[in-house]
Amino acid sequence: MKNNVFIRLFCLFLAVTSSVTVRAQAGQNATNQAGSIGKLAPAQLTVSGYVKDAANGEGLIGVSVYVKETGTGAVTNNYGFYAITIPPGTYNLVISYVGYEKQSRTVALTDQNVRLNLELSEEGKQLQEVVVSTKREDDNVKNIAMSVNQIDVKTLKRIPALLGEVDVIRSIQLLPGVSTVGEGATGFNVRGGSIDQNLVLLDEAPVYNSSHLFGFFSVFNPDAVKDVKLIKGGIPSNYGGRIASILDVRLKEGNAKKPELNGGIGLIFSRLSYERPLFKGKGSFIIAGRRSYADILAQPFLNKDLRGSKFYFFDLTAKGNYRINDKNIVYLSGYLGRDVFGSDFGFNWGNTTVSARWNHVFSDRLFLNTTAYYSNYDYSLDSDLKRKKPNDFFRTDSRIVDYSLKPDFSLFLGKSTITFGGQSILHDFQPGMATAASSGSIRTFGLESKYGLENALYIGNEQQVTSKLQLQYGLRYSLFNYIGPGEAYIFQTDVPVGERRTVLTTVDYKGRNTIQTYGNWEPRFAAKYEMANNSSFKLSYNRLAQYIHLVSNTTASTPLDIWTPSTNNIRPQIADQIAGGYFKNFGRSGREFEASVEVYYKWLQNQIDYIDGANLILNKYLEGDLLSGKGRAYGAEFYVKRNTGVVNGWISYTLAKTERQVAGINNGDWYPTRFDKRHTLTSVLLFDPPQAKRWNFSATFTLASGTPGTFPTNRFEYQDYTTPIYNGRNNYTIPAYHRLDLAATLQGRKRPGKRKDDNWVFSVYNVYARKNPFSVYFQPNADNPRVTEAIKYSVFATVIPSITYNFKF
Repeated sequence: MKNNVFIRLFCLFLAVTSSVTVRAQAGQNATNQAGSIGKLAPAQLTVSGYVKDAANGEGLIGVSVYVKETGTGAVTNNYGFYAITIPPGTYNLVISYVGYEKQSRTVALTDQNVRLNLELSEEGKQLQEVVVSTKREDDNVKNIAMSVNQIDVKTLKRIPALLGEVDVIRSIQLLPGVSTVGEGATGFNVRGGSIDQNLVLLDEAPVYNSSHLFGFFSVFNPDAVKDVKLIKGGIPSNYGGRIASILDVRLKEGNAKKPELNGGIGLIFSRLSYERPLFKGKGSFIIAGRRSYADILAQPFLNKDLRGSKFYFFDLTAKGNYRINDKNIVYLSGYLGRDVFGSDFGFNWGNTTVSARWNHVFSDRLFLNTTAYYSNYDYSLDSDLKRKKPNDFFRTDSRIVDYSLKPDFSLFLGKSTITFGGQSILHDFQPGMATAASSGSIRTFGLESKYGLENALYIGNEQQVTSKLQLQYGLRYSLFNYIGPGEAYIFQTDVPVGERRTVLTTVDYKGRNTIQTYGNWEPRFAAKYEMANNSSFKLSYNRLAQYIHLVSNTTASTPLDIWTPSTNNIRPQIADQIAGGYFKNFGRSGREFEASVEVYYKWLQNQIDYIDGANLILNKYLEGDLLSGKGRAYGAEFYVKRNTGVVNGWISYTLAKTERQVAGINNGDWYPTRFDKRHTLTSVLLFDPPQAKRWNFSATFTLASGTPGTFPTNRFEYQDYTTPIYNGRNNYTIPAYHRLDLAATLQGRKRPGKRKDDNWVFSVYNVYARKNPFSVYFQPNADNPRVTEAIKYSVFATVIPSITYNFKF
């Protein structure tokens, strides 16, 4: 029945697409005929085009194109394209983008549409504005999007970082509603969601592990990143597949004006990027690489047993584009990264993504982006990393591979912008394959691959109802098929809650037969009401479905965790979230300061947890160790930012609570999740002293409640042995976390006629050497086993200074 529903929707989608294309073309033909015979006057005409950076030809995202006479306008999309439909006449357009010179253009619309491509130049003297949630003037008030933060790369590079290395993931953790379980933890948590509930996109391809070196650095090379957007709520219908947030990272397209070389030399790793125009300015490309070298520098100081140890990471990011003509542009981008860690025994993990996109302008009102991508995340665990004993070793491998196709349409209709399209994803899960060698005899064993086919259709509309009221609404239908070849397990149900279930029946599926099907309607809604005092009120609701799951029962997720699809025993995760917020700009010029307050409540269904003693490694019957429950998360987020001036920055405070309820755990009562944090305060300060023109300074401070942990409440003593007794899940909160970081940047001297641009970055991480606890665990005292000790484990317990040299030619 659900398959029939999906087929009908798909047919309707094709019909709507064909109809829109034909009507748009017919409208264009009618316009051209009217102009040629001079008798018919069109009711609406369109001015459209691309907005790019005048220095390098990069398309600019989020530029405001405003029509003075009508009070309406448009914002450029992810490819720098805009379209405004208005009646015939002469109009004054105002083009504005923070950090760039404002432009005014006069456009005469008489009898045909106008293509107006624009280039913006950076302001000659900038005030080092912090760009986190603002891409255009008053964007936080005027834009309907709420629970959205955008980080400008220039600001990102000024934030103090661990060992002086700019990092996307660590930077977004300074935003309201975003947290982590501790230093060195992989990924991030958003509004009570686990790390697998964040969809991390690199040029639209998913990245399943976004961290290097166990979470200390992210996989995103800042020299190759153009735009970073985090969506925590009010998620548009064209996004799906995760239930907590969307982190959309867009890569640079490459300098289309002139060759450019960028790089940096730091204490841990160095980086280098090169970009240049192609095909006489019709295209461009960028290639960027990084490699850590702590292993090389440490070799002379390692003892004989540890020499030859491997502990490094590398990544390579590349992107190219080619403009076929005014209506067609193609892009190709990719990422390859890997971490290697260990001596004799070790492991490695890494991501590979490739995405190809085609932009096509059907008409001045209809824009299409088609994306095809490949994503692969894999890891391996090896007992003989150096291959000292080629006849005796043990190795296990796991991976998840995605293939996807997504056509995405944008239709610009006056006061409405309609988006519609679909997506199909083939998931290939390879949960574990092991190879063991003993005395030259090799044996291979492991778990069979699992497959899932995820399809979705969506439509959304952003509509300006009145001058003050704007709506955004949409609907997404997702359909997931758990398919063969593979085995499906039927487990016994008459077991006590919280105990392992055993298999009753095994069903073998051949070919691509469907084992289990799930379908979900996912409505989305947002509204903005703009008030007279440069403020607005916003409201949003969204439902999201997630059909893949990260299986991990560790304190923090590790690179060796397992991904699994929804099956006949694992239902898809569902989240419903409502949010409301008040946004206001004030101060000199009306936008010196911006402030916001948001509150949210989230309901979660089918949340995975584990029985005590669950076995997650190469367990064929893993589903028998899993439990399912519900969750809830709610909180308030406060945010104040100063945009301009010698001293600027922002401060945010989040008050939140995240809980789960799972039968068989904590006596069936609600309990806090491992990533629950009641209070989180973060601040960023940027200082540009007028007297020291070559120097600028920055500081960040973080204060957060400790995360929950499970502590023993009693103990059992027998002779000289003591066994702790636990009662309740996550029944104690570890001590609070706080840290101060500082950084100073010294710009190189400007020399006439020289293109070189360089700087030195001096930073200090954990200035007052705070020993922040990552976790607390218990063990018997070495001298007296009857005494149980609480051990506080800290990742960084000292101050960490660093220096980095950056250059640009």
